Amino acid sequence: MQQQISLITLGVADLGRSKRFYGDGFGWKPVFETPGIVFYQMNGMVLGLWPTSDLEDDMQRPGLVRPGAFALAHNVAAKEDVQPVLDRLAAVGGRILRPANAPPHGGFRGYVADPDDHAWEIAWNPSWAIAEDGRITFRI
Repeated sequence: MQQQISLITLGVADLGRSKRFYGDGFGWKPVFETPGIVFYQMNGMVLGLWPTSDLEDDMQRPGLVRPGAFALAHNVAAKEDVQPVLDRLAAVGGRILRPANAPPHGGFRGYVADPDDHAWEIAWNPSWAIAEDGRITFRI
């Protein structure tokens, strides 16, 4: 079976607030949206924002909770890019979880929570090549 992720859907409390966070914070533009869902075309996959209650109904799994035991990541091209992205996300409704610093394994990273408490790592890692289209390649 092919190793891939096609879509990640985040349950959100307020779709407009989340759309502002991802649009103004990351600068992302939706590829498709309705009053009830927003999709962003990413580098080889799609990120969806959907009201949590609708996601619960669709999954037939009431009571979804956050924060979850996961982190999404947004890698940047240079160490100097990490802090400005964290600052911009915090300015549009994010909450800094961990200030930018160098982890023991190398690189530079910080964590921010979106308005619904989904954790995002903003990272620069010299072992991760970022292609012009945004695709990441893990180099050893």
